[in-house]
Amino acid sequence: MQFINPTELNDPSGYGFTNIVTVPPGATLAYIAGQGSGRTGEGGYPASFSEQVDRAFANLRTALGVIGASPETVVKITVLSVDHTDDKLRVISAARNAFWPDHKPASTLIPVPRLATSGMLFEIDAVAVVANQ
Repeated sequence: MQFINPTELNDPSGYGFTNIVTVPPGATLAYIAGQGSGRTGEGGYPASFSEQVDRAFANLRTALGVIGASPETVVKITVLSVDHTDDKLRVISAARNAFWPDHKPASTLIPVPRLATSGMLFEIDAVAVVANQ
């Protein structure tokens, strides 16, 4: 995989992502549905935005593990943030940088008024490269 931030474009690495990621020929891509902070048997969501972000990233890590992928194999994410603010951007950026300290996937952040269910404040989906077997 190649991670590219052309000098003609703003460098987004401080926010935890890369402008362009290429995938080698023959690679298998896995598309992971949006992960929120919900967990089986727990019902509801944490009240704080930062807790929801942390849990959603933990759920993404679980989904990646199930398919034999890891954070380092993620090439693209989409983040949805309810009632987005600069403070929420800082939380999201910190979480992306913690999840990917060196590797920075391409990313799109979409502010939204609401997600699938009441109380859900954050969601992240991903595209990952999975090793061919």
